[in-house]
Amino acid sequence: MYIVFFLMWLIFNGKVTWEIVLIGLAVAAFLYAFICAFMDYGIKKDIMVIRKSLRIIQYVAVLVWEIIKANASVMHMILSPRFQNEPVLMQFKTDLKTKTARALLANSITLTPGTITVSLEEDVYTVHCLDKSLAEGIDNSVFVRMLKKMEEGIGA
Repeated sequence: MYIVFFLMWLIFNGKVTWEIVLIGLAVAAFLYAFICAFMDYGIKKDIMVIRKSLRIIQYVAVLVWEIIKANASVMHMILSPRFQNEPVLMQFKTDLKTKTARALLANSITLTPGTITVSLEEDVYTVHCLDKSLAEGIDNSVFVRMLKKMEEGIGA
């Protein structure tokens, strides 16, 4: 977080001089000390974020790929004159432990074309799918598996 504060200082100043760098180092140190003292933050959380950033980047890449695949699938459904879609409203449960992971799964489902998370009650999802083929395997999707791995690494 210290580095983020320092980089933001440099970006907001718009130029880099020795004075700006030295003052930025001091301001970043002050802000970092402040959040460590009053906002339950520390070096351990910084280390955890760095360790988890690779998994987060991987999750975003998989999300983008799934969005592209779902776009192609939905376009095929819409443009195919013989295709008769069968919309379905389904419910499923997950064993994701954290509220953040559950919300991230709900948002990932909604971002994927052809599916919308209608509601999330504790660990029960209600999802509307444009076709029943889109509902297959949604309860054990790649999103669920990746989020479980992320939770295991974080320690819930």
